[in-house]
Amino acid sequence: MPEAAPIPRYLGLDIGSKRIGVAVSNELGFTAVPVLTLTRKRNSRDDLRSLARLCRRFECVGIVAGNPLHLSGEASSQAEKSRAFAEELAALTGLPLHLRDERLTSREAHAILYASGKSRQEHKPLVDQVAAVLILQSFLDARQPGIPHTSSTG
Repeated sequence: MPEAAPIPRYLGLDIGSKRIGVAVSNELGFTAVPVLTLTRKRNSRDDLRSLARLCRRFECVGIVAGNPLHLSGEASSQAEKSRAFAEELAALTGLPLHLRDERLTSREAHAILYASGKSRQEHKPLVDQVAAVLILQSFLDARQPGIPHTSSTG
């Protein structure tokens, strides 16, 4: 029996000015799982190289980055910076870039962490990863129309 083709995996990013939350889709392609929180370096090339290594390690076929819009839907100054960084990563890796609306993902991430019993002090290293999971999960859900959505973002 021929071996089934591997399910494409995606790297999900919540790009901030100080940290980048990183998630990846699982081997089945249905669920986003947290990977790490990358503390930004002074030289963004170092961050780009680290993320490119993760793309290779997980054999990703695409990058899904959060697009931090204002509640009105207009691009914020952070949205421009995030988009530029994500576009550089896409160029470096040669992978397609998918931008996802990330409005309220940080708030939702904090709510999830509170619900799991984490104190506010424990949120800092985790909130960006959880936000990256929410961003990537909204992308995965949109690609699977027959599967119930598990995230209210996007």
